[in-house]
Amino acid sequence: MGAGRIIKVSGPLIVAEGMDEARMFEVVKVSDRELIGEIIELHGDQAFIQVYEDTSGLGPGEKVEGTGQSLSIELGPGLLTSIYDGIQRPLDEIYKQAGSYITRGINVPGLDRKRKFEFTPNGEIKEGQDVVVGDLLGKVRETELTDHLIMVPPTLKGGKLVKAPKAGTYVVEDVIAQIEADGEVQDVRMYHKWPVRIPRPIARKLVPDTPLVTGQRVIDTLFPIAKGGTATVPGPFGAGKTVVQHQLAKWSDANIIVYVGCGERGNEMTDVLQEFPELIDPATNRPLMERTVLIANTSNMPVAAREASVYTGITIAEYFRDMGHDVAVLADSTSRWAEAMREMSGRLEEMPGEEGYPAYLPSRIADFYERAGRTICLGSDERTGTLSVIGAVSPPGGDLSDPVVQATLKVVKVFWALEDTLAFKRHFPAIGWLTSYSLYHDNVADYMRDEVSEQWQQLRVTAMGLLQKEGELEELVRLVGLDSLSDNDRIVLETSKHIREDFLHQSAFDPDDAYTRLEKQFRMFQVIIELHRACERALDKKVPLRRLLDLPVREKIARMSHIKEDDLGRFDEMLEDIKTQTAESSVEARNVEA
Repeated sequence: MGAGRIIKVSGPLIVAEGMDEARMFEVVKVSDRELIGEIIELHGDQAFIQVYEDTSGLGPGEKVEGTGQSLSIELGPGLLTSIYDGIQRPLDEIYKQAGSYITRGINVPGLDRKRKFEFTPNGEIKEGQDVVVGDLLGKVRETELTDHLIMVPPTLKGGKLVKAPKAGTYVVEDVIAQIEADGEVQDVRMYHKWPVRIPRPIARKLVPDTPLVTGQRVIDTLFPIAKGGTATVPGPFGAGKTVVQHQLAKWSDANIIVYVGCGERGNEMTDVLQEFPELIDPATNRPLMERTVLIANTSNMPVAAREASVYTGITIAEYFRDMGHDVAVLADSTSRWAEAMREMSGRLEEMPGEEGYPAYLPSRIADFYERAGRTICLGSDERTGTLSVIGAVSPPGGDLSDPVVQATLKVVKVFWALEDTLAFKRHFPAIGWLTSYSLYHDNVADYMRDEVSEQWQQLRVTAMGLLQKEGELEELVRLVGLDSLSDNDRIVLETSKHIREDFLHQSAFDPDDAYTRLEKQFRMFQVIIELHRACERALDKKVPLRRLLDLPVREKIARMSHIKEDDLGRFDEMLEDIKTQTAESSVEARNVEA
């Protein structure tokens, strides 16, 4: 491969000459320390290289060697429960070799070469039959939660199976099958490599039609995301972006979670590492870490590797999607990734776009989110997999006109706007109900109607109307005071208060409130809206407002988030209390008039 010499060092960017044989996005090894870099621009025999490790001490004259390969990661058994840096080096192995700090030039394979896996072959595939890319050869029980499917990788060609897989114990490098294509025999191992910048191939995309249930009521009920959908969580510092991402990683009903810590503080990734092994998945009663892959590129790690970390995470997610899993990628935060692009663009002396970001920022963000989707995967059995992407954005000062936010909004379909005013009131999740939106309501409407209730959509529309009416009335109250409002408007304010404080507000630390199933969400919503309708009917019957504001059932509604999932019959009792108490108030009002 091509070899050259450094002629310029500018932070994470180096320029090397004599790179006649180099090509774009080729991985190179820089200096005798063999630092990992990637070619991002070519001019004649000069290569501009972003280095994914610390470049301190490098100088002109040191060698640069090409590898002939694109930036690729290893995909196979052993990914789950792992924590990697931005270029898929396992941090636990680096710690064993180098201690608490990552040594420059350290080279550790992404998958453990010594770990043994019990392989179970696919009994339907026999020696001599034709196979295509994506066909299932067998499976490995990687964790108690997940069967890791071993398929014909897209790096090979389909053809005749000349060596069928057999049951046994293998390491990832063992040859488990052989395929003959065009007169060439190809070895199939339990792992393969894939370039991170190239989306993995699929058969076709489908319309997302099933909600990604997160257990967060403001999301699932008001602003849902579909499996295979895209969402963004923008907000100012301290508004709770990372906490929302953690909640989604903990409780969403995806089979696999890929959490990318891109440029965030190290203590936030430490929280994930400490919490996830202890937290139990509500669907399987197993530790959440058994379905999780962590990519950590924290704020004190090399800036250039932030870009690689995002692509590493989405490629691992696509690999599990190809098995037919529901996968969710949580990127925290894409602003740090964009800042890394801005720094590299500045060092390349490119013409800057808005606020110094490169002009290609929107297309890079779009390329990332467009790898999401609900897809028919390659293979004879037509597996369906989903890949959902949820990215946090950290605009300076919470300014939603920031270029990263605006570029993201053009491609995502769900917008969860975090508000610092809510966060300062200790309202969690601090997702603003008047500024957020979801474009997946119609997609998931059939699922909600069939699996939860036919009233779901009607209740959601009613609640959003009440919250919007409350926003208008608050302005009026500030001007002329609460007593100037009509009784009907006062009931709107009281119902909206129940929606905000007793439904949308959740405690991330209360085991009964941190996660809420869809059925309980519907029952909570139903009780609040039914109380509102009953009060409106009572007002029409001339019942005094004071009696309706003092109904005893309101105390039960304030505590209903603590009702356990196996005790939903208590909501029927509350509905009966609403009916009885409003009827009694009507009778008392008539008696007073008489």
